[in-house]
Amino acid sequence: MNDRLTKIGVFYDGNYFLHVSNYYNYDHSRRARVSIAGLHRFIEARVGNAIGQPGNARIVDSHYFRGRLNAAEAQQRGSVLYYDRVFDDILMSSGVTTHYSPLRTTHGRRGEKGIDVWLALEAFESAMLRQLDVVVLIASDSDYVPLVRKLHGLGCKVLVMGWDFEFTTDNGTRMITRTSQELLEAASYPVLMNDLIDSPVSSGEKDLIDGIFVASNPDKKWREPAKNGEAKATLKPNNKVVLEEPSEGSPGDRLESEVFSLKNGYGFIKYPPNNLFFHHSAIENADFSELYVNDPVAYTLAHNDRGQLVATEVELLEDFEEE
Repeated sequence: MNDRLTKIGVFYDGNYFLHVSNYYNYDHSRRARVSIAGLHRFIEARVGNAIGQPGNARIVDSHYFRGRLNAAEAQQRGSVLYYDRVFDDILMSSGVTTHYSPLRTTHGRRGEKGIDVWLALEAFESAMLRQLDVVVLIASDSDYVPLVRKLHGLGCKVLVMGWDFEFTTDNGTRMITRTSQELLEAASYPVLMNDLIDSPVSSGEKDLIDGIFVASNPDKKWREPAKNGEAKATLKPNNKVVLEEPSEGSPGDRLESEVFSLKNGYGFIKYPPNNLFFHHSAIENADFSELYVNDPVAYTLAHNDRGQLVATEVELLEDFEEE
């Protein structure tokens, strides 16, 4: 009997993980975020069962990768520094090493650069130096297929945790998330988590699934809509009042405006005489929790499934500078 410990390394594509956690917190009936500690317990149990040695698999290395605002920008975003620190504490308490890259602006748009390459290099190095038996990828992109093949070359098995889901927002927009089929086919152990979460096959699996989730964030008040209704003028940080004129645009146009209101997982952008709906998953360079009423944003006009105008490809812009 082989009693040697099976060593596991876990590697998070942070932006993808956040997208999944937001889905369960805002859109799924569970209304709860994914727990790092609970997910790790599930991974150890899943790998132990896969190798036929329950209880003999342990996570010995774990890493989280994501682009984020620099300190000066985060300080201007109210509580963002605080919430970043809270999540850092959660990761550290579960033994996860964090890797952050500053969000960079390219061709007028801000986003992550090189995160997938960084993750791949760290995963391969860790598998080689620590002689990992199993690498777990919490990711969905086919760009990780070459990494999976390289890890197999080291004799390291790969478990890919993916989520496929779709839903329709309150505004009638259909949202779809899919894990790369090529990535799932390349993995030693492909796991579609949405199927397991919605339809656990045993009471023991149900207990593990329930343990993946924590209660929803109780601090919601700071993201509630403004109380003053649809004001026709806005006071900017430079203390100048800018009158709002009727907006004009067509689907596909790239426009700029401000956040009018924020609710639980969605919001509205000022677009006189009405306002444009946007879903949390439409935000490209920030987390929904980082937005505040009156934040400047860029967005693309689009029609939802009902033919209504909505905002997609929403990007948080730099704050207005005082003159």
